[in-house]
This record gives sequence, C-alpha cells and structure tokens, in this order.
Amino acid sequence: MQPADAAFYGNSLRDWVAAIGIAAIVWTALWVIKTVVLRQISRLASKTSTQLDDLAIHILRGTRVFFIAVLAVSAGSQAIDLPETAERLIPKVVVLALLLQVALWGGRAIDFARKHYVRARLQEDPGAATAFGAVSFVVRLGLWVFILLLALDNLGIEITTLVAGLGIGGIAIALAVQNILGDLFASLSIALDKPFVIGDYVVIDQFMGTVEHVGVKTTRVRSLTGEQLIFSNADLLRSRIRNYKRMTERRILFSLGVTYQTPVEKLERIPGILRGIIESQELARFERAHFKAHGDFALQFEVVYWMTRPEFGAYMDVQQAINLAIHRAFAAEGIEFAYPTQTLFLERPAPPPTGAGDSF
Repeated sequence: MQPADAAFYGNSLRDWVAAIGIAAIVWTALWVIKTVVLRQISRLASKTSTQLDDLAIHILRGTRVFFIAVLAVSAGSQAIDLPETAERLIPKVVVLALLLQVALWGGRAIDFARKHYVRARLQEDPGAATAFGAVSFVVRLGLWVFILLLALDNLGIEITTLVAGLGIGGIAIALAVQNILGDLFASLSIALDKPFVIGDYVVIDQFMGTVEHVGVKTTRVRSLTGEQLIFSNADLLRSRIRNYKRMTERRILFSLGVTYQTPVEKLERIPGILRGIIESQELARFERAHFKAHGDFALQFEVVYWMTRPEFGAYMDVQQAINLAIHRAFAAEGIEFAYPTQTLFLERPAPPPTGAGDSF
C-alpha cells in the first residue's frame, strides 16, 4: 500500500491533501476577490459623487476572516468523507457564519447611513440628526434580534416556545436592567420630542453648556469652562432644562438707586432719561422705567427692556452702552447715585450727680 493511500480518520492522505488544497484555493480566491473588488470600487468612488459606492466599500470592509475561513473549510470538506455528525454540523456552521456576517454587514450599513445622514442634516436640522441616531440604534437592535432568531431556528430550537418563555423571563430581565431601559426610553423621548438637539445651549439645574452628543444612555454637554458634562438621559428628563438656543428675545431687568437728596423735579425726569437712552440702542426695545420704592439708603428705579437678539455677547454690549450713557446723563443733570452709608451715633456721657452738700 502506497503512503498516499494510507487511511487517516477514514480518508486517504491523498484525500486529505486534496481537501486542504481546495480549502486553500477557495480561501485565496475569496480573499483576492474581496481585495480586487474593493480596489475597483474605491477607484470608481473617487470619480463619482454618489454615496452608493462608498456604502459598498464600507460594507465589504466588514467582511471577516472567520466567514472566509468557514467557506473555505466547507468547500474542502467536500473532498473527504466525514462522520454523519460532522456532515450535519458543517452546513449549520456555514449558515451561522453567514448570518453573523450578514448582521455585521447590516450593522455597518446602518452605521454608514447614520453618519451620512447626521453629517448632511446637522446644520439645517439638528433635531432630525438626533432622532436618527436613536432610530438607528433601534434598527440595529432589531436586526440582531432577527439574526439571533434565525440562528436559533437553524440550530433546531423551537422559536415559538422560546419567544413564549422570553415573555416571562423578559419581565425579570426588565426589572434587572430597568435603569438601562429607562435611559433607552428617555433617549427615544429626547429624539422624538426634541427638548434640545445637538448644538443647543442649555442650563440644567446649576450646570450649563452646549449639547455635543445625545446617546442611548447618556447626553454629553460641553461646559463654558471647557470640561465635558455627562448626564444620564433618564435623570436629564427629570431635571429642569432651560434651552437658550430657542430664545428669540432676551428680557432684561435692572435697577439703580439715587440719593434721597435728589429733588422731586429730577426724580420725575429720570424715567424719561432712561427711556431715551434705551431707545437709542438699535438692538433694545424699551418696555418700562419706574420709581419703584424707597429703599434703605436709596430711591430705587426699576428698568425693563427687551433685546431683539438673544446672544449673550450682544446683550452685554448693549447693557454696557446703556450703563455708560446713564452715568453721562446723571452727571449732566447733577443726579447722584446712592450707595450704602452708615450713620454713627455718639452717646454723650451723663454728668456726675450733684450732692446737697459736703459731709465731714
């Protein structure tokens, strides 16, 4: 008997060599096909503006080594005789590898669509970009659940019984991960209701900053001082949120005080002076100015006006111009600003008692 005809696990050495050769050829062929196709599509993508070729490249790059290996081994196994158990197992493994690869391809396709959509819509509609991020997560989750059910069915597991059993087990799982599920549903609420979107300037309790990212579990805000603030979505929706990005006008209230020695005639002119100063500002709309109260050390005036532009920087510029104009006007009118003063009372000591006469 020739060495090539010697049997190993029921197959001759020649058959094993043939099986390994077929597997190697299939592996090489599939790898070369993947590389050539990627190169050709990449060359085409550089000449076109469509996103379909970019999508194809992104998906093909997600082809995993294990998938090519399973296909190669399956092809090589056709050249040898395997036990009945192995004969039944190999097709199942191939199907499982295919399902897993399809899930990975689908996940990359969803991720590509999300990034492209967000990049295209972020400037014109940040709310839609935020919502699509949450929707893409739900779609990816649904894809994996569907692939899992197909894989279990391929393994011979009764899916209907499993789904019925998951109904009871799902309650226990939901109780165990209720915080995570709470954040997930809060993320969907943010995506659908849009109390804020990426790019909005928000104040959350004592924290403030610009929204950078709305995720499945957390929302990230970049504060004015530079650090990143991270909020749980569920906690975030339970907080009081002020969205300054959606402010169309800014209402400004400030007060000032003048001394009690100010004559009544000048007190009567002060509201008109304040009104004229505010109305001279292009971005300000005057509402009212009143002699409000007699304070502890000042006659108090209250002023209200509206900024037609909500930006904080614009408000500070206008308020500075108003303050300087008030100082000039009051100086010209001889009106003095009040400031806290203290009155010092000196108690004169009582004179010594006088007696009726001296005693010896």
